[in-house]
Amino acid sequence: MQSWVNRLWYQGHPLRFVLWPLSLLFALVTATRRQLFKIGLKQAIKLPMPVIIVGNITVGGSGKTPTVIYLIELLRSHGMKPGVISRGYGVEIDGVRAVLPEDSADSVGDEPAMIVARTQVPMVVGAKRVDAANKLLADFDVDIIISDDGLQHYQLARDIELVILDGERRLGNGMLLPAGPLREGAWRLDSVDHVIVNGGDALANEQLMTLEPSKWLPVSALHHGGSVPTKSDSIVAMAGIGNPQRFFDSLLAQGYEVEQVQAFDDHSDYQESVLTELADGRILVMTEKDAVKCRDFAKDNWWYLAVDAKLSSSFDKQLLTKIDQLVADK
Repeated sequence: MQSWVNRLWYQGHPLRFVLWPLSLLFALVTATRRQLFKIGLKQAIKLPMPVIIVGNITVGGSGKTPTVIYLIELLRSHGMKPGVISRGYGVEIDGVRAVLPEDSADSVGDEPAMIVARTQVPMVVGAKRVDAANKLLADFDVDIIISDDGLQHYQLARDIELVILDGERRLGNGMLLPAGPLREGAWRLDSVDHVIVNGGDALANEQLMTLEPSKWLPVSALHHGGSVPTKSDSIVAMAGIGNPQRFFDSLLAQGYEVEQVQAFDDHSDYQESVLTELADGRILVMTEKDAVKCRDFAKDNWWYLAVDAKLSSSFDKQLLTKIDQLVADK
């Protein structure tokens, strides 16, 4: 399914013109909703502390999760106590719930599970971001909130908006859903605080972000041994993210001998039998987001490559200055 959608949105498939009338309807519905908030018929809820939205205007992965982790570490290094809220994509949550380090991806969502496993940050997930934020404030000692996704969730008032773009795919065919990948038009990029471009080339008014490999870590929660992958090993690579090819290309660029690759749909649920057959006794490597869904049944020769987002010191300074101003105003 995802490969077909990629052809439609990013490779000029002619079916996009057939779907264009539905995109017009989507544009009307979303514009109406934005206007209701603008004129006050729908009320945006303001919180007593700064709120940073990390989102995108395209469907699919663009690098939001590494950006959220980067922000958590940046804010902590400057004495702040961030908390995170998220929808918890792909899981049914009754109301809202806090995410614990031992929570499985199928109970809270793969990205929340990954964020908390990596950072132990206070985090709450739920369909209603305002309710999630209120629980975060009630149950944890936080002084700034990061919303993982939610750019189009206008009920939650925001102080800073960061949009993440895939530097290779950017806006695809430039059309709104379902003919294209856009949730909102390209005009939306002019209204946010920063456009962060993940890889590729950033324009003059954009911030370039790179994802730098950190280290190999075992997928298994009960790892009993096994050698860390080396560049002389033949490995099998898998990825179930928005742009799997990015992961495969990064392995090749580092000089690893990739014997076989297997792309899965973003947010895929994995079965032990399928991945065991795929690995066939060989070293299996994956992304950190995939690993949180496999850690309870992983073999000792399954590894994931942790990556760290890197942004410029200029971006850090601009963001921290804006936050200082917000805190003073609030």
